[in-house]
Amino acid sequence: MRMLLIFVFTIFSLNAQVLLKEDFNSLENWEPLLFEKIQKHSTYEIDKSILVAKSNASASGIKFKKNYDIFKYPKLSFKWKVNNVYKKGDASTKDGDDYPIRIYVMFEYNPDEAGFFEQIKYDFAKSIYGEYPPHSTVNYIWSNKIQDKNIITSAYTDRSKMIILNNSDINLNKWQTHTVDVLADYKKAFGKNPPRNVTLAIMTDSDNTGESSLSYIDFIEVSDE
Repeated sequence: MRMLLIFVFTIFSLNAQVLLKEDFNSLENWEPLLFEKIQKHSTYEIDKSILVAKSNASASGIKFKKNYDIFKYPKLSFKWKVNNVYKKGDASTKDGDDYPIRIYVMFEYNPDEAGFFEQIKYDFAKSIYGEYPPHSTVNYIWSNKIQDKNIITSAYTDRSKMIILNNSDINLNKWQTHTVDVLADYKKAFGKNPPRNVTLAIMTDSDNTGESSLSYIDFIEVSDE
């Protein structure tokens, strides 16, 4: 029996490589993600290996400290739930661009692959913020209302796509587990291959709607399949 278990484990290891399994025993792998001109920040705490995200007319996130190759590790799995959605939330408008929970995949800008005018724009941004902003992002969201599309372009920039995984008050207070292929979703959303290096971020925000929310994440996993 022992040899059989070793064999099964070996086969599983050969078939799937897990790069990251975050069980939220602490936040040591994460750092604050703050935004200019937003003074009131959302909070992120650990409660019995669960990430608790609270927003109250606020906005901020937490960002994973390391990046990785999306072409090697395209799969993203996670388990989340929310207590409520926002009455004034609407993914298609700037005033409603708040979500009780979202997971960002941020694609790194590479100056060696940028055109002349894009380099100027990103160099200017770096001179202000001290680092390059992302080239583009894919946001997996819990939408506040049912939308007629499952991929929505951000009301702020066409370099950010919102992918709806949960809708409105359906399944509130119930754990929801998702596995997505980020590479395939990027190609579908943008119509081309993404930059290679990415990092993750988690966010709850309500600075536009002025409302409050309470959300939870049980785990996040990144793997090759």
